[in-house]
Amino acid sequence: MATRTARTAWNGTFTEGSGQVEMSSSGVGTYDVSWPARTADQAGGVTSPEELLAASHSSCFTMAFTNELGSAGATPEQIEVTADVTLGPDPAGGVRITQSALTVRGFATGIDEAGFKAAAEAAKTGCPISKALTGVDAITVDVTFEG
Repeated sequence: MATRTARTAWNGTFTEGSGQVEMSSSGVGTYDVSWPARTADQAGGVTSPEELLAASHSSCFTMAFTNELGSAGATPEQIEVTADVTLGPDPAGGVRITQSALTVRGFATGIDEAGFKAAAEAAKTGCPISKALTGVDAITVDVTFEG
């Protein structure tokens, strides 16, 4: 299986410094990161580990979900998945990821709403990023079948 690489270069202190994370394997870009932007309500053009994790979870879940739909004999027509990853306080001190909330909207032919929702639940369990997030308080999935 494949190994992917990202690299971060940082200058300055934890609270006042900043860095850039580079998507080394794909070369798709280099993105600014900082602690103040990571914890602010508005990102201001700066990404964070949580946003990158949300991108990972939404894309991984979508792949797992379309696989589950195909295994059920359905053909995905239009699927949109959003992941909201939350950073919160850690009772042991510091911060941690407290949840990843997946929102699924879409439709597939050859399956009813119950089957669509069952495929989403199976994808939530089977997605490798979901498996990596087993220490998170909650991974939720809100599904709307539009077919």
